[in-house]
Amino acid sequence: MSTTHRLAAPDGTGLALHAAGAGDTAVVFVHGATFGARPAFDTPDRSWLAAVADAGRAAYALDVRGYGDSDRPAAMDDPPGGDPPVRAPEAAGDLAAALDFVRKRHEVVHLVGYSWGSMIAGVALERGVSVDSVVLYAPVYRPDPERVSAFDPGDPPAPKREATREETRERWDAHFGESEPDDYRDPGAFDAFWETLHEGQGVGPDSIAAPNGTLADLTAAARGERAYDAGAVTAPALVVRGSLDRTATRADALGLYDALGSDDREYAELAGGSHFLAVERRRGALFDRVAAFHDRVEP
Repeated sequence: MSTTHRLAAPDGTGLALHAAGAGDTAVVFVHGATFGARPAFDTPDRSWLAAVADAGRAAYALDVRGYGDSDRPAAMDDPPGGDPPVRAPEAAGDLAAALDFVRKRHEVVHLVGYSWGSMIAGVALERGVSVDSVVLYAPVYRPDPERVSAFDPGDPPAPKREATREETRERWDAHFGESEPDDYRDPGAFDAFWETLHEGQGVGPDSIAAPNGTLADLTAAARGERAYDAGAVTAPALVVRGSLDRTATRADALGLYDALGSDDREYAELAGGSHFLAVERRRGALFDRVAAFHDRVEP
């Protein structure tokens, strides 16, 4: 069971940093575009934080502003017309505050960025934050230009978007299609994920609001404007995705792998996992692969 630390970003925004386990080594997770830290990394009986803690490391998962238990920017309620709130550079400041908190308590710090969180991690690393390794899990770096319309936050851009339970379930199931083996599917995964999402986080049972800065970031990336320069990432790095992931594509992940400035870098693809691999049936393979990478690169 995780506990929660309350931190302040450089501008005073309140941040939630969920924690489990103890040890000289820590793993810090940062979530993706729509859902906060707890459903992504601490869904009961599927918790990546618990797996890390059980293996003897401390585990932390950050809610960036506008997500989970962190403060909600007032701009999320502003009328359309401005830049959508919570772009990756702003979220990277939140991550830097969390990493500073963790670095003061642990000798070795590994970073795991998931989906849009890989952009946040990349921006933070480009700015010079210190970590001992980085895992870019289900990363989105240079999406196919044909996806611009899918990411578009509107004109004028909306400050936030609503994701309903039904839409989220449809998006999840779409990764599997009609032809994938039934043993890749995990009937209990979505319900467990959604329950963790709304319980205790001020989210209604049928929908969630998320800031639209992420859509602005993804739109820009699909148009060729990189959120960060992967060549500036020099820490030991692992790029990992599920083979069925239609959001973090193989072409994009391999392009990111090739662009990284890390002399020590690895690429892994796990059969049968979607963009939500960390709470699906094959999550153990993901946890083990990342733990093996951490074991290898630790001083």
